[in-house]
Amino acid sequence: MGATLLSELATEIVVPVCAVVGIVFSLVQWHLVSRVKVTPEHNGPSSSPTKNGYGDSLIEEEEGINDHNVVIKCAEIQNAISEGATSFLFTEYQYVGIFMAAFAILIFLFLGSVESFSTRSQPCTYNKTKLCKPALATALFSTVSFLLGALTSVLSGYLGMKIATYANARTTLEARKGVGKAFITAFRSGAVMGFLLAANGLLVLYIAINLFKLYYGDDWEGLFEAITGYGLGGSSMALFGRVGGGIYTKAADVGADLVGKVERNIPEDDPRNPAVIADNVGDNVGDIAGMGSDLFGSYAESSCAALVVASISSFGINHDFTAMLYPLLVSSMGIIVCLITTLFATDFAEIRAVKEIEPALKKQLIISTVLMTIGIAIVSWIALPSSFTIFNFGVQKEVKSWQLFLCVGVGLWAGLIIGFVTEYYTSNAYSPVQDVADSCRTGAATNVIFGLALGYKSVIIPIFAIAISIFVSFSFAAMYGIAVAALGMLSTIATGLAIDAYGPISDNAGGIAEMAGMSHRIRERTDALDAAGNTTAAIGKGFAIGSAALVSLALFGAFVSRAGISTVDVLTPKVFIGLIVGAMLPYWFSAMTMKSVGKAALKMVEEVRRQFNTIPGIMEGLAKPDYATCVKISTDASIKEMIPPGALVMLTPLIVGTFFGVETLSGVLAGSLVSGVQIAISASNTGGAWDNAKKYIEAGASEHARTLGPKGSEPHKAAVIGDTIGDPLKDTSGPSLNILIKLMAVESLVFAPFFATHGGLLFKIF
Repeated sequence: MGATLLSELATEIVVPVCAVVGIVFSLVQWHLVSRVKVTPEHNGPSSSPTKNGYGDSLIEEEEGINDHNVVIKCAEIQNAISEGATSFLFTEYQYVGIFMAAFAILIFLFLGSVESFSTRSQPCTYNKTKLCKPALATALFSTVSFLLGALTSVLSGYLGMKIATYANARTTLEARKGVGKAFITAFRSGAVMGFLLAANGLLVLYIAINLFKLYYGDDWEGLFEAITGYGLGGSSMALFGRVGGGIYTKAADVGADLVGKVERNIPEDDPRNPAVIADNVGDNVGDIAGMGSDLFGSYAESSCAALVVASISSFGINHDFTAMLYPLLVSSMGIIVCLITTLFATDFAEIRAVKEIEPALKKQLIISTVLMTIGIAIVSWIALPSSFTIFNFGVQKEVKSWQLFLCVGVGLWAGLIIGFVTEYYTSNAYSPVQDVADSCRTGAATNVIFGLALGYKSVIIPIFAIAISIFVSFSFAAMYGIAVAALGMLSTIATGLAIDAYGPISDNAGGIAEMAGMSHRIRERTDALDAAGNTTAAIGKGFAIGSAALVSLALFGAFVSRAGISTVDVLTPKVFIGLIVGAMLPYWFSAMTMKSVGKAALKMVEEVRRQFNTIPGIMEGLAKPDYATCVKISTDASIKEMIPPGALVMLTPLIVGTFFGVETLSGVLAGSLVSGVQIAISASNTGGAWDNAKKYIEAGASEHARTLGPKGSEPHKAAVIGDTIGDPLKDTSGPSLNILIKLMAVESLVFAPFFATHGGLLFKIF
């Protein structure tokens, strides 16, 4: 089999060092962002050559507006958004904390009961001649790793939200210097989140493996089975973060748009709109905190799936620690590659015009993918033996190191393809979105028809990309190949998160500019940043959904192996009923989340109308709206409405596995994966297209767009209605579906020993 070039000691050093480098880099970026002040400096009007940190000549756009007042106003709005977001997350985490504790107890009880809470060593699952640690140990360590994953996920979401709310007003103030300065501030802030999340996830997983190894010793099968709880914890929190945050942000957004834009004909983010603060808070708790937890969950699960499969292959049998940690070394290389890539956006070249924003963000994806391909080749060369064996449903399959490199590479490039296809279907620079905008000429109905058609069509190429990735990676390295392909897609997660978080930060910056009464020119700059961010957010969702499909399949393979299923025959009734029920679950889940947004938005619309009708002077700008009531409506609705969809996802594997057995559960997992991926891509792209069709009309950047505008015209109102319908699709249901398919798969894997031993109660009775 051969030895690896990288020694075990070097591996023990490289992984934590790369994680620490990522954390240090994120702190440096944060320091650079913090140099933009949101408090006026009192140096005297004439004695200092600068004003608020920059020369007077840079603020010529602020005609008639005192700079001191603008800065104070921006700081006040930023504080209101930050307080609202922090308050919501603390409320959400209180509820989620109760769930986390209850589910941790459930994991311990279910897994401990596999061998009746015995403390005796048991024959290993895959090699009956050897003794492994007792099932009680797996129960205990799985519970600990679940809590670790959950806490890391919560921390990822919270830190992301704090960074975003810290940066939004700073981006607004930098927009006075020009679009380039504002872009760098927003992007650096996104990079803080991206690198913190990627590095924290890697470091915590690495430390957990080394601590667990102190107890498990040579029993790597038990060690990495226990580690799967880390992925379960990460995705559990991500589910509630995505659903809760998604309901919050869309209830506020829909309420603000329908009453403000359509009924009252006032601009988006107008301070006269009572829902405007709740809308801006929602961008942070949904698009930042929820999305951060989501991508962390994907990263944790793909790593866990690869480690579980590898633990029963030659890496695990020969106790080759360097080769075993190949997934973590790939992620470590990803941090270094993304660090270099980020410098291309912030230091090596400066954006000088609006039209350069979107290409700069696309270059980030291309540069990181090209550099990462080289990085994967280096890691595969030094960290893998020239040939090794991978467990493949009862037999060991021989694999060459270059084949594993291709598995990771095909996942990486499939992610880029999905990203660019998503961009083509959601950016208003291309014909699909322009056609949707053009359809608004004849009203909202044709806009909805065109948007739905676009979403369905946008599924085709991503599915082919995923299918080719699966075929190539499975052919080369069985389920391990699929797991590392998913990891390849997520290897540039720091860059992906940076360009994803950049979007909501820019959106908030535009809102603050409007509410602070800044000039039209500055609002145009923040709008340009936001329009590019809309597209990158859609690309981020495409990455998350594509990686979720590969991760779920890898976890499914690990579950089938762990549960002792040799084949999954869809012609048997047990499997087929699972298949058809599993395919239905994404529809049920989407119905619940969309109705939740609808109910919450209904309350918001009624409250905004009430304030406009009963508080005199709001429309004239003489009276201040009651922002707090709208924030409370969104908070209460999202906390209440996130529980039923969450329960559906978390309880389904437990109920099916316990009462119907592992064969039926394997059908449920396959069905939910196949239908969930299609609906998720379609929903996200439809919503993104409607949003950018609206922005296309509002910007009026081309002759065609100007024939549809201006704001307040009938085509614009039709576009707003389309955008309103698309909001829950692209920001609540679509992104949450990828968590559904991942979470059910990883939960089934964690509980597989219990289901294999005690599952199928109904079939045993009858």
